[in-house]
Amino acid sequence: MTVALAHQITGPGPGAPTLVLLGSLGSDRSMWDPQVRALSADANVVAVDLRGHGGSPVPEGPYTVAELAGDVLALLDSLKLAAVHLVGHSLGGAVSQWLAAHAPTRVQTLTLLCTSARFAEPQSWLDRAAAVRSESTASIAEAVVGRWYTSELAARDPELVASSRAMVEATADEGYAACCEALSGWDGRADLARISAPTLVIAGEQDPSTTPADLRYIAEHTASSTLYVLDPAAHLANVEQAGRVTALIAAHAAGPAQRTETYQAGMRVRRSVLGDAHVDRAIAETTEFTEPFQDFITRTAWGDVWSRPGLDHHTRRLLTLAILTAVGNEHELDMHIRAALRDGMVPDELVEVFLHTAVYAGVPNSNLAFALGKNALAEGVGSVDTEEQAGP
Repeated sequence: MTVALAHQITGPGPGAPTLVLLGSLGSDRSMWDPQVRALSADANVVAVDLRGHGGSPVPEGPYTVAELAGDVLALLDSLKLAAVHLVGHSLGGAVSQWLAAHAPTRVQTLTLLCTSARFAEPQSWLDRAAAVRSESTASIAEAVVGRWYTSELAARDPELVASSRAMVEATADEGYAACCEALSGWDGRADLARISAPTLVIAGEQDPSTTPADLRYIAEHTASSTLYVLDPAAHLANVEQAGRVTALIAAHAAGPAQRTETYQAGMRVRRSVLGDAHVDRAIAETTEFTEPFQDFITRTAWGDVWSRPGLDHHTRRLLTLAILTAVGNEHELDMHIRAALRDGMVPDELVEVFLHTAVYAGVPNSNLAFALGKNALAEGVGSVDTEEQAGP
């Protein structure tokens, strides 16, 4: 049975993307304070207390990672969030891995910080659970926080260490112990190959709990991933390297949206330059093999270069015709001649481009250009739409 997780939502509201932040064992959602303010400028940020932590319910354990993930799915459903950018640290990273593998349609991007596909040996977690139930979280707080920050940061900021220790001590004994038991049974290695969301993996160079090797394993076994190792940083890298982690999360979450926006802008320009009929044919002829190139050319040539404000489209047409003539690219030149005529370019402008190119790039290439232009005019291109081979 799921429990209703305590959470806080900060951000601009409807229409903005949503980032969900899942924290570490022994933490509450305040561990994300270094990220929330900056990230919430452009996104709705949902900082969550996992089961047994912070303000969330503390049912009797043991728990499993799947149960912790079920709580998060129930929260997403209650907030009517179909898909989110998911960020998980340590225990929250294990929950995030489970969600990305078992509920892939709910995860737009995945960010994993200082976590592992399998933590320490199961018995060590069971021993810690027993110790906490017997002596409370206060008995382990100093040792836990000793792994959270590098010795240099701890010496420099004793107030941070003290507040972190208080956060661990405030965690319910049963909640902490039951989550230790969840980690004792966690092994997500076999499921890493099932994760399809673009994945950002962040390690702390000095992290003794989840080492760079642990995060590298995740990155190497996840289809679409990027690994960053931050130095200096121990287990709470999001605090020790707050600015860097925040920037990485923001850029990673924005990536798909920016890519989609650039593609859509490129498609609009591509259609305005080449015409709907031509672009529709190119799209219809796209195969699994050619799709990456179609995506690339739409985003880079049309969505980036052709969309720059420095030159108008008419000038870019003239440059394109001259360059294609100069390099002798017959297929692309023929396509752009026909597109230019259909858009209303007068034949006299083609003549001037080809004459100018003859002086600087050679008569044979311009001769080919004149021949292609002559054929297009003879076929009535510009007054009657004609079929041609599809290209970029």
